[in-house]
Amino acid sequence: MKKFGLFLMVLLLAVGTDAKVTMPRMFGNGMVLQRETKAYLWGSAKANTTMKIQTSWDNRTYLVKTDTNGKWRSSVMTPKAGGPYSITFNDGEKTVLEDILIGEVWICSGQSNMEMQMKGFKAQPVAGAIADCLHSTDKELRMFTVKRNSQFAPIDTVSGRWMEANPGNTRDFSATAYYFGRELRQVLGVPVGLIVASWGGSACEAWMTPEWLKAFPDAKIPQSPADIKSKNRTPTVLYNGMLHPLIGYSMRGVIWYQGEDNVPRYKTYADMLSTMIRGWRSDWQQGDFPFYYCQIAPYDYSLIDWDTNSALLREQQSKVERMVENTGMAVLMDAGLEYGIHPRKKREAGERLAFLALRNTYGIAGIPEHARYQSVEFKGDTAIVAFDRSKEWVYFDHGTTSRLFEVAGQDRVFHPAKAWVDRNRVYVKSDEVTHPVAVRYAFTNWADGDLFCDGLPVSSFRSDDW
Repeated sequence: MKKFGLFLMVLLLAVGTDAKVTMPRMFGNGMVLQRETKAYLWGSAKANTTMKIQTSWDNRTYLVKTDTNGKWRSSVMTPKAGGPYSITFNDGEKTVLEDILIGEVWICSGQSNMEMQMKGFKAQPVAGAIADCLHSTDKELRMFTVKRNSQFAPIDTVSGRWMEANPGNTRDFSATAYYFGRELRQVLGVPVGLIVASWGGSACEAWMTPEWLKAFPDAKIPQSPADIKSKNRTPTVLYNGMLHPLIGYSMRGVIWYQGEDNVPRYKTYADMLSTMIRGWRSDWQQGDFPFYYCQIAPYDYSLIDWDTNSALLREQQSKVERMVENTGMAVLMDAGLEYGIHPRKKREAGERLAFLALRNTYGIAGIPEHARYQSVEFKGDTAIVAFDRSKEWVYFDHGTTSRLFEVAGQDRVFHPAKAWVDRNRVYVKSDEVTHPVAVRYAFTNWADGDLFCDGLPVSSFRSDDW
């Protein structure tokens, strides 16, 4: 028996010594690497050896030492956009990754409205998806969807595979991410890779670390696996299982569509999302990469017995782009669904995120910004509202007036008001309020936003802090 045990130990050591090169699943055939950068690669191979990495685009060879456990980490310099290329790894046995494209890579994360596929959810379609899938064939637009995974502690790999856009594959793509990537492809003309890590119903807290959540004492950090009461809402579990393995994958930036789950906890959201963005940037060590996010679309939350006005969460979201540099918010006031938390207009969500990226990250001229509420002046019985980032006049999309404005006097009771536009100002007046001191626009759960500028909707807003 002792001899057999010794033989088994030697055999196991031999297997470990001759281990084949393996890497986290996002490093695979068909992947997209960020162009013109130092692209990081990592994995495991034969222990205590020098491994060779050869890139076909420049025939350059890189040498990297593996540690006693066979772990290694290296980087390769990527060229201008192009491909397909290959990378060969050799630790005595060759492993080749093929059909690699070099282009623009974005991480796409959030909850169900990011996760929602082009084929939609049951009885919840994506508008225009059938025709868009039919015409989606594009070998240079690819998506890697991270399989749902909730973990107590950080892990090192994910499940998923790279898929190129075509009628069969695109049905399973995140709709918001697909429309974002399609717009980048059409304008930039380079390969685009989208890595989607999202889970419906997930809380912002779930995508953060215990260290970042110290500032938010209401977030209960699990102390053991038994403390995980919700696989997608418990703090830290999705950072551990879905985001942590991706950190370090060289990319251009992040798009984010999340917030619905945090509506009842809206008071901390601006600080929390700001903390999360800074935390992701710190972990990735790619500087202040762009982070663009969707403002949640209007929906009647009373249908799920929530008594919080979701406009308060939208207000928190609108603060983040002022709090954190190199961020931007895509407004979806015209893209909601009164009776559904999963609006059909995913093209608007993806394209408006792309407009932010194309304008701010890629420097494409001619793309306007969402106008924002700036200030209000009260003259007699009229509130006069001004906006910033509005080079053109604001206007009402459904006519010359709007029914989405309210004003209040010193009694803090809001009354429906008439609203009209003159040049770049909105004038608001109610016969019920002789001396208004506050004005609100679409500051309710559900509203079909009608205030626009340059073809883009204006966010709901209020002048008060009541």
